[in-house]
Amino acid sequence: MRILLLTHNYEPELGAPQQRWGAFVRRFCERGHHVTVVTPPPHQPRELLIDDSAYPRPGQVHLGRYGEVVHRAHFRTQGHALGTRIVDQVVTAADTTRLSIQRLHRHRPDVVVATAPAIPTLGSGAVVAAALRAPLVTEMRDAWPDLLAVANEWDEDAVPPGRARALVHSQLIRAASVGMSTIQRRSAAVITTTDTFAETLRDRGLTEVHVIRNGAHPVPRYPRHLPRVPDGELHVLYLGTVGRAQGLGAAVLAARHAHNAGVPIRLRIVGAGAEYEAVAEMAAKGDVPIEMVGQVPRHEVAEHYAWADTLLVHLRPWPALSVTVPSKLYEAMSIGLHITGVVDGEAARIIRETRAGATLSPGDPDALAELWAKMVADPTSLVVGPEPSRWTQVHADDDSLATRYLAVLERIARRRG
Repeated sequence: MRILLLTHNYEPELGAPQQRWGAFVRRFCERGHHVTVVTPPPHQPRELLIDDSAYPRPGQVHLGRYGEVVHRAHFRTQGHALGTRIVDQVVTAADTTRLSIQRLHRHRPDVVVATAPAIPTLGSGAVVAAALRAPLVTEMRDAWPDLLAVANEWDEDAVPPGRARALVHSQLIRAASVGMSTIQRRSAAVITTTDTFAETLRDRGLTEVHVIRNGAHPVPRYPRHLPRVPDGELHVLYLGTVGRAQGLGAAVLAARHAHNAGVPIRLRIVGAGAEYEAVAEMAAKGDVPIEMVGQVPRHEVAEHYAWADTLLVHLRPWPALSVTVPSKLYEAMSIGLHITGVVDGEAARIIRETRAGATLSPGDPDALAELWAKMVADPTSLVVGPEPSRWTQVHADDDSLATRYLAVLERIARRRG
């Protein structure tokens, strides 16, 4: 089977989307399928790449790590401002469309997979699939278009727009929502990463919806968490994207409240994203022991897990986020690290049912500070049994997930033939 993958994020970059598709492409190629990927060159610094021996350029074609053929599309250098990220995604989507049609019209794929959260990639997928007369599978790793309902909260530091600009903004949001819903309905299949968002889409009339969760990817040199010897101080680790959806400013406030109440706590934030600088500025105020580490290579993740007593999984109180599950949740479950889950919906349910840690609803820093105080008072509450790891072996195993994904793609491809 010839599979064409359109994605804004791919190896050798680090990140959840890159890990997800690196795991799938490897297994697709190992099972004899021909995979072509159209994606921009890495946007990250060389020192953070999986392999910095080659830094592909726009327009370049090369073999990937697993035998896949990778076409590199043009992109626009992006900062953390929302506007520049959107421009980058639009530029990449436009060139992805051009490259795919020009270079693959003689060797048409059996199926096209377009993966979000980069919204313009979905539009590119629809155009490419139509031009190459191939079925389209859209993958929704986030709850689109539902997240557009809180679009006015994505860039909270921006100057409020004037009336005319606000009207144009609302019309663009509505057009994007209608466009995404239309693409979902016209796709041969839609892939989600959670049961709850799949049910949401089915309730809207979509019938070909499949759940392929994120995988619990192995942590280099750290197969199992070894709890620290208790010393009276609680080590809280956040590891992942420091973005708009995470709202880590609330976690900084919680750490400050706990510290002011005499709770011996240390918060370490490892990662990068649109809100990193704002969170770092908050963390620098006062004498609260908060470490801002920035993004680290994958091989350095183990030392941060070994330092931690609990992993913080944190989301904003946005309704659309209740149908998402952060991928770091599965990683922590697989190694047996206690989780502090400031989440609602499916993510909270998984933590509770597997006894992987403690949960509370987002948006209440005082409650989070109180929860951490209870952990300090009772260190035995941080002990995690085998249930979380067993759950990931059943529901988040990369081999099983790849098998299920291929079954969907093969069925769609046969239907086309």
